Amino acid sequence: MAQVMSLAEAVEAHVGDGDSLAMEGFTHLIPFAAGHEVIRQGRKRLTLIRMTPDLIYDQMIGMGCAEKLVFSWGGNPGVGSLHRFRDAYENGWPNPLLIEEHSHAAMANAYEAGAANLPFAVFRGYKGVDLPKVNPNIRSVTCPYTGEVLATVPAIRPDVAVIHALKADQAGNVLLEGIVGVQKEAVLAAKRSIVTVEEVVEDFGPRSANAVILPHWTVSAIAVVPGGAYPSYAHGYYKRANGFYKAWDAIARERDTFLAWMTENVLKAGPDVFARQARRVSAAAA
Repeated sequence: MAQVMSLAEAVEAHVGDGDSLAMEGFTHLIPFAAGHEVIRQGRKRLTLIRMTPDLIYDQMIGMGCAEKLVFSWGGNPGVGSLHRFRDAYENGWPNPLLIEEHSHAAMANAYEAGAANLPFAVFRGYKGVDLPKVNPNIRSVTCPYTGEVLATVPAIRPDVAVIHALKADQAGNVLLEGIVGVQKEAVLAAKRSIVTVEEVVEDFGPRSANAVILPHWTVSAIAVVPGGAYPSYAHGYYKRANGFYKAWDAIARERDTFLAWMTENVLKAGPDVFARQARRVSAAAA
């Protein structure tokens, strides 16, 4: 059964130096608060896995947490580059960064293969493109029934998966609604998992057709962190803080401004700041 604990306790118990760490959430429910706790605890040599690394991985890379990035798209959505990611890859600051780039389809299939405890994923893709020339993990297999040549990639089996969800119930089951990416598959594929939630409720009540419920036995730890997805959004709780994504471009462009912001807003802060930010965004939208 999932254990309910503080975010600091969850990261201390389940995220170690050198782990492979998947933090998923597609535009919606990005686990920013959890990423900040990993930074505060000084985790190093992580292999970061994410279909769309954006601001949270820019922050983690810039603070020296990452040794490798496995991804299928990287950038500040609607704004431009991730400057800390670029600095690490191009200049080795604050440390060198290895990359393994895939397509979205490959990553999604690799997560599904990991969730099914399969060694690799098979799918139609990578025809007429150049990624296989630079990524030796993209290979092929011939179908024994039709003779068709299909693409393959290794299953993603992270040491730890971290996601943000809307609610948990008293039994430790977890509810996601709204735009859902590969959070379910990431949790099922991982050896250990941490889920931050907006609240714990007695009963989930009525839910939408796209609702996902993760049973308590799939989750290692639950931490109640209201606003834990800010500046991304949580369906029904608060909207996306678009202004922050724009502001991040200037904050992260230079090393000194980046380090100053991270010191003030992450190293000297705690997860309680996320609740205040989410309330501010909700009030401004009302």
